[in-house]
Amino acid sequence: MQWSNYGWGMGSGLGWLFMVLFWILIILGIVYLVKLIAGGEKRTTGETALDILKKRYAKGEISKEEFEEKKKDLSGD
Repeated sequence: MQWSNYGWGMGSGLGWLFMVLFWILIILGIVYLVKLIAGGEKRTTGETALDILKKRYAKGEISKEEFEEKKKDLSGD
């Protein structure tokens, strides 16, 4: 019995293309995961540190003295 190499396997003319695409997808997946893990805490919400400080003061989480002290620290004075 003779086995023919029909379909999308490595013996067909397009087999090498699918292998290359497979490895590209694997590499891109690894790069994405590394970026996700390494840069997970770098996501910004558009708020500055001063905005967050103002919200904390408005909620009553910190006193006026703490607010002024932290505001001064943030401004670099």
